[in-house]
Amino acid sequence: MSDTIERIKCLIIGSGPAGYTAAIYAARADMKPVMYTGMEPGGQLTTTTEVDNFPGYPEGIDGPKMMMDLQQQAERFGTKVRIGMITEVDFSKEVGGIHRALVDNKTWIEAESVIISTGATAKYLGLPSEQKLRGGGVSACAVCDGFFYKGQDVAIVGGGDTAAEEATYLSNICNKVTMLVRKDYMKASKAMQHRVETTKNIDLRYNTEVDEILGEQVVEGLRMVNNQTGEKEEIDITGFFVAIGHKPNTDIFKGWLDMDETGYVITESKTTRTNIPGVFASGDVQDKVYRQAITAAGTGCMAALDAERYLAEIETEEDIQKPQTRPETV
Repeated sequence: MSDTIERIKCLIIGSGPAGYTAAIYAARADMKPVMYTGMEPGGQLTTTTEVDNFPGYPEGIDGPKMMMDLQQQAERFGTKVRIGMITEVDFSKEVGGIHRALVDNKTWIEAESVIISTGATAKYLGLPSEQKLRGGGVSACAVCDGFFYKGQDVAIVGGGDTAAEEATYLSNICNKVTMLVRKDYMKASKAMQHRVETTKNIDLRYNTEVDEILGEQVVEGLRMVNNQTGEKEEIDITGFFVAIGHKPNTDIFKGWLDMDETGYVITESKTTRTNIPGVFASGDVQDKVYRQAITAAGTGCMAALDAERYLAEIETEEDIQKPQTRPETV
């Protein structure tokens, strides 16, 4: 442990589109932000080969390259980007209080404001072939990557609302969508189930699981198995989408921040404020509905503006409370 604790104005935890956008705005507001990138610098987009739906890139852009651009833009305005992981926090519950964060289990840092942008991690099936072909046809976001499979045959696994929504989305642009549901029923709402069941080019398979994703460099097919009969079947596909949920990266904030039953940080309506004064949450860590790079960036901007206003209010309050000295009279 270091005896000297660094004190900063704004700490940003996480380095995806939300974190970098927050850093750009915070740095331009002279908040001198310090960012810790976490275990996956750049966030989920670093595992995406092509980003085609982020405004400003008419020809699309490679995911890692886009994150490098955002980092360079943040650094241009003075953001200090540090490779490291926040492993513990000690938040003050007082307005104007100083928050503490432990870096890599060894060094504490103090901050007047904190912006959390640690994101969420997509859940995968855990198959070696799935891991091998991520970025080669395996995706956890149909809205992000479905366009690349226009007019082709694809498959999706999952039985909740997200899976139903993404299957319906894919059905509008793909030739055929094979939907695998592990149980003999869907967890999705009745309305979403009806939509899936009545869409002609969605082949809905109950009691069906993935046995293997086929292909060497890219997805070429799928071997599925009926978990009641053991019967296996292979189909030709070019895209495989996983929609079995996301896990928000919020474990270190449990006990400090208000969260919903699945671990997403709860923010005040139309703001990024959490229940702790001076702590703000942006991006997928507080968004389980949209989960897009552009919406994450938008909330990153909001978080920086909310933090700037919070610090300004604190400074104003401190000025008001300062004892006033009366001028001497002759």
